[in-house]
Amino acid sequence: MRLLTWVFIMLTTLPALAAEFVFEDIDGGQISLGDLRGKAVLVVNTASRCGFTSQYAGLQKLYDTYKDEGLEILAVPSGDFRQELKSEDMVKQFCEINYGLTIPMTTISSRTRRSRNCPQGSHKPSWTRARARRDATGSSTTRAR
Repeated sequence: MRLLTWVFIMLTTLPALAAEFVFEDIDGGQISLGDLRGKAVLVVNTASRCGFTSQYAGLQKLYDTYKDEGLEILAVPSGDFRQELKSEDMVKQFCEINYGLTIPMTTISSRTRRSRNCPQGSHKPSWTRARARRDATGSSTTRAR
């Protein structure tokens, strides 16, 4: 499974549209995907109270293992399905205490309603709509939406 995850990361990079997207950082400020251009980036929808919360441990281990080789992981806490804590401070504290999380994290966002991480006039984060598959040389092979 670990190899499959790494292969997926290596084959998936940011297309031009996603590279212009900016997230609100949970620590304040912004995270621009354009600043991560040229790196392997894994954007992960997360929630602190769902059945997959333990994924934080695996994400942190993956990041620690491959960050020096250009891997970036961005956790995007989701407010959907009532599975996220009530505030960014609570989410950040929960992740630090329980998982020692040091990967970048955005503010709580939503796929089903407008949030700070959605472009004006949109009801879905734009980063979820644009994905590009690239081969080992970085050449685009397919585009999926």
